[in-house]
Amino acid sequence: MARSVQIGAVLLTVLSSLMSASHATAESTKLKVEVDGLRSQQGNICYSIFASNRGFPTETTNAVRNQCVKITNRPFEVEIQNLKPGNYAIAVLHDANSDKQANRNGLGIPTEGFGFSKNPAIRLSAPSFSETVFRVAGASTKVQIQLKYLLGG
Repeated sequence: MARSVQIGAVLLTVLSSLMSASHATAESTKLKVEVDGLRSQQGNICYSIFASNRGFPTETTNAVRNQCVKITNRPFEVEIQNLKPGNYAIAVLHDANSDKQANRNGLGIPTEGFGFSKNPAIRLSAPSFSETVFRVAGASTKVQIQLKYLLGG
């Protein structure tokens, strides 16, 4: 009986240590996103990070992180801290006129640059979550996104 109590205590200690270690890793995880192909430094880069296909890529209320940041350099880089390890997909918009909207022309064609993690081919609609998903693991993960502009200008 005493031996089983000791084994139980050792197991609890080990599990406790593992949980503390995974919690510390989650808090120190960093995601670095580099956005290439900006046509100008006007406006903002708006990004949304999704942990599932729910709402991807346009329903930003379903994103785990969502922010617009003034463009200060090219290529543009942003560091996201304390992102839990897991699978994510990113949608990025070059909001050139700073109106926090993905502007389109009369035919519905985007008039501003956009991009996605894993840089999938763009067809008649936005790519799926599964085409853009990547894994955040370890202390640091880096993702490069190439912007696409469908209209000249």
